[in-house]
Amino acid sequence: MATLSSSSPPPWPNAWSQRNPNNPNQNNNPISPSDQRNPTEDPEASIERGFKDQRLDDDVVGEDRTDSGVDDAERPESSSDSVQNPNPSDENQDSAPNLLHLSFNQDHGCFAVGTDQGFRIYNCDPFREIFRRVFDQGGGIGIVEMLFRCNILAVVGGGPDPQYPSHKVMIWDDHQNRCIGELSFRSEVRAVRLRRDRIIVVLDQKIYVYNFSDLKLIHQIETFANPKGLCEVSQGAESFVLVCPGLQKGQVRVEHYASKKTKFILAHGSRIACFALTQDGKVLATASTKGTLVRIYSTSDGNLLQEVRRGADRAEIYSLAFSPTTQWLAVSSDKGTVHVFSLKVNSGSAGNDKPHSAASDANHAVSPTSSSLSFIKGVLPKYFSSEWSVAQFRLPEGCQYIVAFGHQKNTVVILGMDGSFYRCQFDPVSGGEMTQLEFFNFQNSKETF
Repeated sequence: MATLSSSSPPPWPNAWSQRNPNNPNQNNNPISPSDQRNPTEDPEASIERGFKDQRLDDDVVGEDRTDSGVDDAERPESSSDSVQNPNPSDENQDSAPNLLHLSFNQDHGCFAVGTDQGFRIYNCDPFREIFRRVFDQGGGIGIVEMLFRCNILAVVGGGPDPQYPSHKVMIWDDHQNRCIGELSFRSEVRAVRLRRDRIIVVLDQKIYVYNFSDLKLIHQIETFANPKGLCEVSQGAESFVLVCPGLQKGQVRVEHYASKKTKFILAHGSRIACFALTQDGKVLATASTKGTLVRIYSTSDGNLLQEVRRGADRAEIYSLAFSPTTQWLAVSSDKGTVHVFSLKVNSGSAGNDKPHSAASDANHAVSPTSSSLSFIKGVLPKYFSSEWSVAQFRLPEGCQYIVAFGHQKNTVVILGMDGSFYRCQFDPVSGGEMTQLEFFNFQNSKETF
């Protein structure tokens, strides 16, 4: 993903160390959005907040505060109930917590961990724990979504003893060490995505898009059944692209908010299991529940740009990730192997009319041999002409892993639900097995690094 913009909040550790909660000169008032309810649809979402007279800091949310054009009647109902302070601490617990959630931040430089005791934030390079919040009562956090490296996070309760209800998104300000607002829904929240200017909440069959600065509801999207909470958003300041399941099996919906256009891509014959979006929102990677193929599409016109093969056997794809330059794609699955594929596309050419792939390049290299084999190639199973991964890394099976590209050249970072952290390096020319550079287990760590 792309680097932080100049308007981004300061990086850690200063973002957490510069505020003094005992300083009377600090403004500790949270946000106070105003809204109305849609009397015709009776929407699922409502907003509760009890602290007034302050918006989120400009250095957190950026400058995009344009009106979306949604009628006032579509704004959720307001409430004056206050959000209680859950009294978190950063003290270490004797027992290792159970992990409930793992996610990278937008530039893959940090990751968040939700546990049955609270949540933790880690830096990837160098690996170290930034801070943790342990709640005195309850404590289960099932979703933690970061906003780059700033003090604002979105959290949702989870686990057998959740800290918050699973149908509420809590806006957490770590400067104030408390929740400053919430979004309440009629059903369980499946995922949350953040931009500097938007909050996106994913339910089973609906997605809500809110303006970050005032929590104004600006869009609602109906989707196919989405228990995994599949949704990705671009992070470029110049455009806002959202991808989510469409209204039928195997379909992806692409929302281009700058141009106010919607594109539907029938990506697979089976249900969508996972997808990834480049930082600028121009290139999309999708995988189905079969888990054998990954397809790369242009979001502007829906053209298939490339297709790569993970393997021949069915697999559950856990994560897909593009490298910052869109040169590489990483894939993790339940087979215990992380694959890195070479891509023949880039964001600049993603809007071209003709797909570009290794197979199409080979076909254009005219020769008597390729011509004489054209008929045989058409008869042979597609399997034999597939594009396979350049590099691989073997992991213990039976654990869910997510993957991202590291900030060091030709490296990937792998996180496991067993608390494992791997940093590996691959050879872009020779390929083959990756080299493990680092390993840590953050589940059992009792002290910050």
